[in-house]
Order: sequence, then structure tokens, then C-alpha cells
Amino acid sequence: MTAMQNNDDLIIVMTNVPDVMLAKHIAHELVEIGLAACVNIGAESLSMYMWQDTMEGASEIPLTIKTVAGRQQAVIDAVVKAHPFDVPEIVVLPVIGSTQAYADWVRAQCKQR
Repeated sequence: MTAMQNNDDLIIVMTNVPDVMLAKHIAHELVEIGLAACVNIGAESLSMYMWQDTMEGASEIPLTIKTVAGRQQAVIDAVVKAHPFDVPEIVVLPVIGSTQAYADWVRAQCKQR
């Protein structure tokens, strides 16, 4: 969380996982324990990247995790714990606009339990 963020500011956490079952597992866990209000599981896509000086290509499932800044580290920790990659992609983006009703809903879903 940056110094400019409040705990209840909305953020998007993005990651990719190698298969649908793991995507569903992570999404279910994050929502069930209140770390995320919603997780979108995207369609399989091909990722191209360099790993240990070798060009790699792998099918991955994107996850878009909607949460609040105060839950950011817990979300990251949960994804890292469940993720099989040595260096999983985890990117956090600030939400700069939303409807008030949606923002209120996300905040309510992500309250400490």
C-alpha cells in the first residue's frame, strides 16, 4: 500500500495461474474469507516471457481480484502461498473511479472478519 492510499481505497490485484482449477481455488478462498469482494477468472491465454535466459510460452488463466488497499498484503500472501511459480506475477492497480454503490459493496465484502 502506498502512503497516499487509505485502507478502504479500492484496488485491483492481477495475477495469472497455470490452470482453471487453481484459479477457482484461489478465487473461492479469497472471496470466502473476505479478502476480495469478487474475482474474475478470465479465458485461457498464451503468455510469452523470458525465464532463466530461455524464451518460454505457457497457457495461463488471468485473475482480476477486486479488494481494498487494507487487504492488499493479505491478498498477495494468499496468492503467493497457493501459486506454484517461483515468481508469480502479482500487480496491484489503484481504482481511480467507481460508482458509490459498487465501492460501498466492495468495502463491505472486504471488512475484517
